[in-house]
Amino acid sequence: MTTQVLSHTQRPQFASRVVPVIVITNTAQAVPLAEALLEGGIDVMEITLRHAAGLAAIEAVAKAVPTMQVGAGTVTVAGEMARVKNAGARFALSPGMTEVLVAEAMACQLPFVPGTMTPGEIMRARDHGFKLVKLFPAAQAGGLGMLKALGGPLADMQFCPTGGVSLANLQDFLRLGNVPMVGGSWLTPLELVEAGNWAAVTRLAREATELARAA
Repeated sequence: MTTQVLSHTQRPQFASRVVPVIVITNTAQAVPLAEALLEGGIDVMEITLRHAAGLAAIEAVAKAVPTMQVGAGTVTVAGEMARVKNAGARFALSPGMTEVLVAEAMACQLPFVPGTMTPGEIMRARDHGFKLVKLFPAAQAGGLGMLKALGGPLADMQFCPTGGVSLANLQDFLRLGNVPMVGGSWLTPLELVEAGNWAAVTRLAREATELARAA
């Protein structure tokens, strides 16, 4: 039996072009939420560490729903990298990038998508071997115009814009050649998750999936 060695710069493997950015406040919400997203055609979820339940939620999904590609979001401290991997996260995302975070992702052999906002930050990420980065917060960083402008001098880089992406504009983002995916929180509104309204989450996921497919 051989052990697969993953690179911190390896691109996460999932089919969906829309990545839900999720805050879970109760671990019991995690598995039915994952199942609702899968039913709507989305096979990836970014469970953030913004709430104390996040780590346990990642572990619950990783164990109970193996077809869901669960990642850890809002990873901002190096020590979190090992914890999310041990919980079952298949990749990690951050609103930014530090040397310490990159080193820890490398040590953990955990695929990592760092956050960037400026050309200099994007170039530093490229120096570390990354080809896919977050543009965050996308709206404040210049949105569509910024991504179009970056496509010239940094044509070898790809972006997952997050922050300000919605049903109204996700197709505009996904039509850009340097945008393979988008991230957003509109797919899993806190009020729906807290109410356990999984049918509504599935409807939002299906709507986003159909729009992304048509982009």
